[in-house]
Amino acid sequence: MSNKIFRVKPINQLLQDGEGGKSLNKVLGSFELTMLGVGAIIGTGIFVLTGVAAANYSGPALILSFIISGLACAFAGLCYAEFAAMVPVAGSAYTYGYAALGEIWAWIIGWDLILEYAVAIAAVAIGWSGYIVNLLSSIGINLPKQLINAPGVNGGVINLPAILIIAVITGLLIIGVKESTTVNNIMVGIKLIVVLLFIILGVTHIKPANWTPFMPYGWKGVFQGASIIFFAYIGFDAVSTAAEEVKNPQKDLPRGIILSLIICTILYIVVSAILTGMVPYIQFKETSAPVAFALQQIGINWGSALVSVGAVCGITSVLLVMMFGQTRVFFAMSRDGLLPKVFGEVHSKFRTPVKSTVLVGIVTALMAGFTPIGIVAELTNIGTLAAFMIVSAAVIVLRKKRPDLKRSFKCPMVPAVPIMAILFCGYLIYSLPRITQYRFIAWLAIGLVVYFIYGIKHSTIEKYENAVENEEVS
Repeated sequence: MSNKIFRVKPINQLLQDGEGGKSLNKVLGSFELTMLGVGAIIGTGIFVLTGVAAANYSGPALILSFIISGLACAFAGLCYAEFAAMVPVAGSAYTYGYAALGEIWAWIIGWDLILEYAVAIAAVAIGWSGYIVNLLSSIGINLPKQLINAPGVNGGVINLPAILIIAVITGLLIIGVKESTTVNNIMVGIKLIVVLLFIILGVTHIKPANWTPFMPYGWKGVFQGASIIFFAYIGFDAVSTAAEEVKNPQKDLPRGIILSLIICTILYIVVSAILTGMVPYIQFKETSAPVAFALQQIGINWGSALVSVGAVCGITSVLLVMMFGQTRVFFAMSRDGLLPKVFGEVHSKFRTPVKSTVLVGIVTALMAGFTPIGIVAELTNIGTLAAFMIVSAAVIVLRKKRPDLKRSFKCPMVPAVPIMAILFCGYLIYSLPRITQYRFIAWLAIGLVVYFIYGIKHSTIEKYENAVENEEVS
């Protein structure tokens, strides 16, 4: 049993899986990948979480929280870039774990990513619904409460806008990745213009007095704030899930991951500095739309309305990239037999994993339509942080076990950089609420039961090992 659960999948076999009839369509370059990363990273973080973190955890020291989260992601991103260039197939951290640490660790990461993306998709769809409802209300269209809230929330029966946007994104992802990234590029362009507009308008209304006290909740608050706003950074993981659809993965994947991280970290730091300088941090307790709120407070209502439009575009692109990532992880696990094989099939015309896309769409639509997400969104953070730690450890292990492998991009200063990623991410996990940690442990326990009942028996790696043994005998 122990030999089975720790068996690794050879990289040449992983590369073979990414070729032929079961492979995905290779249409992406470094620009599309960077835009995918920016599409997932710039959205909920700037338009929603900045206010939550500033008011309840960091105060004006939100800048430091973003720097800490950015450093954790930078260290982990360099580890991801090494693997993404070396193993350019679908699955991201799940695939890297399979190549370096063994099947049980791959399963843990994959199961972890399923939770991460599903909860994120539902939470972001609910946020999108809130912005759309507010925008419609501002032009005199008031939707019935029963149709815009989950059961038990303000007299709600179903959150219909959240379900509808997931249905639209599901259809777009089925049609093809090229079409999806074109839509994403347009939405990213709009939201970047809006973010830059906010910076231009807000920078002249900064009152340095609003930055005092700078660290009202101390260093503990700064790190707690970092663990909460980490949700804002998880998009670069989705860049690596696109590996199998990249034309020149050895060069384009590292560029896409690193560029998207640099662009977004700079924007986050600048926006958080301006935001807390415009309005006293404590006032952000009153709103879930801090950027639009800040412009309202200084009397620029037209700018506030424009930011709301940009936020809708921003959150839509986050939703698109999150759903893209979820379907690719599910597809990779199904292709390996750890989940039912039917979800690992590729459509003959669209060259997309249609069945896994439909499944993800249905499950997340039900979650978004009927579940008040609330604190469960923190599960996204802990799942991502755990995946980052395992990928960072995998870089160290594979450098020791397979120094001979060709690495077109090398993470610098190994093992120092991976160790820093593990330490940063580990401390951010420690900073999350205990209830979130317990829920995560429960989810992993359920996953291990599923693996030992189904996954270990249906894994395709055994067929590969048997074929190799037969070749050696003959």
